[in-house]
Amino acid sequence: MNFDRIKPFLDRALAIVHRAGWLAVVVLFVGGIVAWVGFNTALETTNTEAFCISCHEMKDTVYEEYRLTTHASSRTGVRASCPDCHVPKSFGPKMFAKLRASKDVYHNILGTIDTPDKFNARRLQMAEAVWTRMKETDSRECRGCHDEQGFDYMKQSRRSAAQHQTGISEGKTCIDCHKGIAHRLPAVEQAIGADKGGAPQDVFHPVK
Repeated sequence: MNFDRIKPFLDRALAIVHRAGWLAVVVLFVGGIVAWVGFNTALETTNTEAFCISCHEMKDTVYEEYRLTTHASSRTGVRASCPDCHVPKSFGPKMFAKLRASKDVYHNILGTIDTPDKFNARRLQMAEAVWTRMKETDSRECRGCHDEQGFDYMKQSRRSAAQHQTGISEGKTCIDCHKGIAHRLPAVEQAIGADKGGAPQDVFHPVK
């Protein structure tokens, strides 16, 4: 076979492959940008209060309780919504939380807590799961807004200042004392009364 006769064909084939290679790089680059924008948009959409209360199980129960607290409405207008307290800020823990929350879709389909009676029957179980996670992370989401190093005890009531200083000295974390500040406590916790391993609820958060 005469190599000189097929060389032009080989050169053209190599040129096509070369161009296609650059085209593939461009396509992958643009596709990567589109995929990232789509992923980030979806992630941020699921990080909104509107998304959290898009199912009636949340909107008709814990959201209505939250609306009556200082986390929802305050003198200065500073507020913490659902993702501020329930979704980590760091990417890794945030993605883990999203994966864990995927089970909520499953239970929504099953109707596990789709009535007030069903919801209240599982309220303690759900609350304890959240309390356990907050304990394990040293109340990480609380500390996204509250910094004990910035406490001005002179501006706190005498009782609150004493409780805070005692809690810090004993190595307690926020959730040890601050259960039930945004959502109604499960009936068993209410029945036990003030001693929940911390201060009574009305020390820091008077019921409106």
